[in-house]
Amino acid sequence: MVQIIDRDLHLVKKALCLSIAVIEQQPEGPFRPDSDAVDMKDIADRLMDNDIELAHYLRSARLILSGKPD
Repeated sequence: MVQIIDRDLHLVKKALCLSIAVIEQQPEGPFRPDSDAVDMKDIADRLMDNDIELAHYLRSARLILSGKPD
């Protein structure tokens, strides 16, 4: 099993949150992979130290996708 630490862990957290944010932006329907989003959120929850860190990464992902502040 690979051990992910330091910058690599930061990038994995960021990639997960970007993926979650992209899925959340998709319209409801049969092609929206909600089960993947649920699984990704579960993994992100386990990787993050607390809910504040998760909220920070999700906010950052949404900023990246929108290109502007909330």
